[in-house]
Formats: sequence, C-alpha cells, structure tokens
Amino acid sequence: MKRVLIYVVSTLPDAPVSPATGLAASQLRRIRAIVDAAVGLAEQGGFDAVRLRDVAETSGVALGTLYKYFPSKEAILLYAVNEGNEGLERLMVEEPPRGDTPAERASDFFARATGTFTRRPDFARAVLRAIAASDQATATQQAGFHLRIGRMIIAALRGEVPDGSLPLSESIGSAREQSIALILNHVWFAALLGWSSGLHDADTVADRMSQAIDLMLGGPI
Repeated sequence: MKRVLIYVVSTLPDAPVSPATGLAASQLRRIRAIVDAAVGLAEQGGFDAVRLRDVAETSGVALGTLYKYFPSKEAILLYAVNEGNEGLERLMVEEPPRGDTPAERASDFFARATGTFTRRPDFARAVLRAIAASDQATATQQAGFHLRIGRMIIAALRGEVPDGSLPLSESIGSAREQSIALILNHVWFAALLGWSSGLHDADTVADRMSQAIDLMLGGPI
C-alpha cells in the first residue's frame, strides 16, 4: 500500500508544482537521482536504453527502492517531461508568446515549445514512446502533460501568462478556448510522433501547427 500511495500522490494533477512535495529529504534525493539517471540514459540511447536495472545502478538506488517510487520506466520518463513542462510554463511567464493576435501568439508558443522539446532528440523520442506505450498506471501523468500544455495554449490565445499556482484540474478558459486547446494539443502530439519517426523535421512540426492554428482561428493559410 505504501508504494501505491507514494506513486499516486506524486502524480495527481491537483498536486503542487513539485509532484514529490511532502516526501522526506532523503526520498527527494533518491527520486532526483533516479530521474536524472533515466534522463541521462535516454539522452544517450533513447527509450530502449532506459532499463530499470541500469537506472538503479547509475543512480545508486537499489532496484527495490526504485520500484517504491516508480512502477515503470514510462513513469520515470513522464515525471521528467512533466518537470520540463513546468520549466516551459515558467519561461512563458518570463517571456510570453509574441504576437498581436491569438493566432500569432499560439504559433509562437508552439514554435518555442517544439524547439524546447526536440532539442534533446533521443530523450524526446523516448518520452513520446513512453506516452504511447503507457497504460492506466501512468494515465494521471499523461493527463498532467496535456493539461499543462493546454493551459499554456489558452494563455497564449488570451495574451496572458499561465498561472502556475492553479491546480491542473481547475478549468480555465471558455468552452471554445478549451476546444481549440484540446485539438491543437492533439495535432501537436501527432506532428511530434511524425518527427520522432523521421517523417519530417522539427521545423515542419512548427509549420504544421501554424497552419492548423490559422485554419481554426480563421486566418490565412
């Protein structure tokens, strides 16, 4: 039961910015070591390089202890990418998307988000595989990923900065804004999967997002 509680509490969208809030300092150090080790392995060899035994060895955390915090490598990678999205959200506060219209700001957001996500290609591909391969055990983490991106999309449409203090489960924006954010979120993820498989480059991802945004918001293609 303890293992389940630690994992579920750490991934709830209603949790504070740090999903490990409330844990002891020694536990936080272990989680940090585990996540950093997994990210390092992913950056060197992608998804297949992230083997839990190797993560445990690299992090200096016993394999049994690792399982107390994360049930799978997918969970570790999703933890890492959600941390990255928190960083992207802070960047959007410091340097809001540029543009005079909702379409221009949304396009700028996706250009920057795409560049940030794909600058570590092996890690990014590992994360995309983790999301695609995930099941109910990581459903909350997946939801957190998409909810945070959606919140940043809506902020860009409105010309506002995202409010990182709000729980991810708290609804923001109008029904139309939420629908636009949901669809653009899915288009972006599909475009990233195409990038991951080598179908197109990162610039094409950003270009396709601009096209989708113009179509949805009534601007020129």
